[in-house]
Amino acid sequence: MTTGTGRTNQKLRTRTAIVAAARTLIGTGREVTMPEIAREALVSEATAYRYFPDLPSLIGEALAGDWPSPEEALAPVADHPDPVERVAFACEFLLRGVLARQGAVRATMAAALLRPETVAARPGIRFGLIEQALAPLRASARTQEALTQLERDLAVVVSAEALFSLTDLCGLDEESAVASVVRTARTVTEAGVRAAGA
Repeated sequence: MTTGTGRTNQKLRTRTAIVAAARTLIGTGREVTMPEIAREALVSEATAYRYFPDLPSLIGEALAGDWPSPEEALAPVADHPDPVERVAFACEFLLRGVLARQGAVRATMAAALLRPETVAARPGIRFGLIEQALAPLRASARTQEALTQLERDLAVVVSAEALFSLTDLCGLDEESAVASVVRTARTVTEAGVRAAGA
């Protein structure tokens, strides 16, 4: 019984060390890989894979609870009735968070491209932020269809993919890229508000 308990405790310590190492590496903003996490946790890569079947599942556990809820994130604009301003705030909040965790975000995105079945495991913070930002519009929008389309349009813009397209492909520095995506989110929201008849 004691041996079994000792083994269970050791497994728990190992798992905790791997998750803690992932969090530490994610916090640096550097590239996040299973070998790097294993090195940080002082375990072999094979051991890390025994506890987590793939990198996205480990990143998902390491990031669990790392982002605030959409309500908490948008608290500074909670009383602001203008969806354009709320979306701009939500967009910048998301992009700053992506930049702070970009090694993990890039690793998760890459895994999703190679293995689409992992997409469900990706954090969906952007959708919650968009929905919360558009909350005032729901009461006044005449057509639900236009509001649904606006949410889809914003999902394309308010995203890590948009940010990395500007930094990696267009050569913008991070600040210019954030400003560009926020400006585009404003434009899309303004058009969507008109279409929704709000």
